[in-house]
Amino acid sequence: MNTYEYVAVLTSIIIGLSITQLLYGLAQIVQHPGRESVYGTHLIWVAYMFFTVVWWWGWQIALGSVEVWSLGLYLYVTCYAVILYFICALLFPSDMGDYDGYRDYFLSMRRWFFGLLALAYVLDLGDTLLKGSDYFKSLGLSYPLIVILVLLGSVFAAFSRNEQFHRGFALVALGTQVYQAVAYNATIG
Repeated sequence: MNTYEYVAVLTSIIIGLSITQLLYGLAQIVQHPGRESVYGTHLIWVAYMFFTVVWWWGWQIALGSVEVWSLGLYLYVTCYAVILYFICALLFPSDMGDYDGYRDYFLSMRRWFFGLLALAYVLDLGDTLLKGSDYFKSLGLSYPLIVILVLLGSVFAAFSRNEQFHRGFALVALGTQVYQAVAYNATIG
């Protein structure tokens, strides 16, 4: 195994835990439909994060072209995966006792959620640059525009309780992820 493959194993485990967190939370909703009131915007973010972590793993294949792995690069990529896990963990807490359903929980945790989402996009920008200038250029103008859009949306969402904005932002964010997966990665790698 080369260095990239060792890094990929660790980050795959972290991403696997992220997917597990999301699937377990959804299974709890299905198994106990009356226990907590469901919030549509929350479910859109769950779909967004599921799509994001699945595709993140695929997008990391491009790091296979990195020839020299420093401790800093190793920690950077690992921390990026950890941030994605924390975002997923925030979507489904272990205890909802202090909240009146997922709407109340999501709006109460919005600063954490959107703060980490903004951090993930900053890390993504760095991660994209690590894959090389040719890779970055291949994404075109839409990539930095999407990063700016989500960063600005996250800052606003962190401080806003406007549910229409939150729902719209969730749909736009999910749409941009689907767009990026289709436009940038017709094939993985």
